[in-house]
Amino acid sequence: MRALVVYESMFGNTERIALAIAEGMSELVQAEPRDVATHPQAVGQGYCALAVGGPTHAFGLSRATTRRSAGEQGAAGPAETGVREWLAQYTSLAGMPAATFDTRIGTPWPTGSAARAVQKRLRRLGCRIMLPAEGFAVTGTAGPLRDGELARARRWGRTLAETITSTQPVG
Repeated sequence: MRALVVYESMFGNTERIALAIAEGMSELVQAEPRDVATHPQAVGQGYCALAVGGPTHAFGLSRATTRRSAGEQGAAGPAETGVREWLAQYTSLAGMPAATFDTRIGTPWPTGSAARAVQKRLRRLGCRIMLPAEGFAVTGTAGPLRDGELARARRWGRTLAETITSTQPVG
């Protein structure tokens, strides 16, 4: 069983979370982390599940303008391609098991969620959402991740893989 973990990362924090999720998943399935800029063009054939994540920008999913703004703040990520654009190429992912994650500033006030925005898009494409959208905390715009978040991401990845394998037909 192969699962695809697609992520967008500007400062490297979401990439670190995606790699930890893939590591946790790899205990049960072959998890392939891919930056959204270098992803396989076709999801479906050969993949049993999809996990998609990105940073929360301006209370939701990044846009070209928010990625440019992040670049002006020192981010190294590509400004022209993000999860929003990647998902726009699909008209259907019917039946694909999926889950979403994001990074966001851990504050006492609401910061929005890229994961929930991605989850809505995946539902519209016909995906079966396997777990609630999950957020991982960074201490500021550029990070770093809060202590313990990588271990939590590995556990979440393991839980996602357990959920996937328990719902897949045998044989």
